[in-house]
Amino acid sequence: MKISTRGRYGTKVLLDLALHEGEGPVLLKDISHRQQIPLHYLEHLITPLVAGGIIRSNRGAKGGIWLVKPPEEIKMSEVIPLLEGSIAPAECVNNPRLCERANSCVTRDIWREMQNAMTGVLDAITLRDLVERQKGKESPQKTMYYI
Repeated sequence: MKISTRGRYGTKVLLDLALHEGEGPVLLKDISHRQQIPLHYLEHLITPLVAGGIIRSNRGAKGGIWLVKPPEEIKMSEVIPLLEGSIAPAECVNNPRLCERANSCVTRDIWREMQNAMTGVLDAITLRDLVERQKGKESPQKTMYYI
């Protein structure tokens, strides 16, 4: 499976919200600026995340978006399907009726194993994990120079 721009940008939006947790609603224009995501594109990513119960939004002077749950309770396995749809590498994995040989197809077994592996990885990673990884990348590395 290849993660689309929608999945990558949607994940960045959620990471940004997690990094600014506790600061109140976050403005889309601020996320757009920090994450370098065009505002018009960002507006389209919000709908599935609201519908999926990951974020809430509020319009108006004190409006913005925020996470519904704490970052440690939001798994990537919830997020990616909202943005990407099924993570199955082949359609027959989720819909065996598409192929009359689905029950005897060894390649379908491989595709199912791939889906299970990807789901396992995504299920093991929360937004809190992404925050910690991001903070680790931002901390300056001490480099020793020897003369």
